[in-house]
Amino acid sequence: MMTILFCAMILSGIFLGGLTGRMPQVSQAAIEQSGEAVTLTLSLLGNFCLWGGMMRIAEQAGLTRAAASFFSPLTRRLFGGLNPKGTAMRAITMNLTANLLGLGGAATPLGITAMKEMKKEERASHTATNNMALFVVMNTASLQLIPTTTAMLRSAAGSPHPLDILPSVWLASTVSVLCGIAAARLLSFWRGGQ
Repeated sequence: MMTILFCAMILSGIFLGGLTGRMPQVSQAAIEQSGEAVTLTLSLLGNFCLWGGMMRIAEQAGLTRAAASFFSPLTRRLFGGLNPKGTAMRAITMNLTANLLGLGGAATPLGITAMKEMKKEERASHTATNNMALFVVMNTASLQLIPTTTAMLRSAAGSPHPLDILPSVWLASTVSVLCGIAAARLLSFWRGGQ
């Protein structure tokens, strides 16, 4: 679906550029922005490599188990029915930790692992369980303490103070997570607690 949407946007831009006689500007913008995209990708790649490596070191050093035990009272309460020491709960905890650090790119593979493990543990067929739906909501809303990726983007764009958005990020992410959890619980109750 996204491929179709992006293709439609590109083709409509080219069509309108030709229609209005601005094809040289369209060509120039395409060339300049392609270079900008490569530069941005390379600058973000270093950030993802750094934090992905840090997450791997943390896992091998046992810090992930410490994070799991720290989050255990919260995750046990939110994800009832899952084994608190199981693989699914460990992946959920790692995903939450990556999101707290603002590492959406590092959180994505952990989120996929968590969903696969929850599917196994809860013996889900083709329908998401309440725990799976709640996890998707929490992963999407993602409470962030340090918005690393956003700060990196702001820094790459020339911001002299890339982390001056912290209070806004804390407020917005806290409200979004709380509203998401409340909505997921309400819909779970309405659905009959299945």
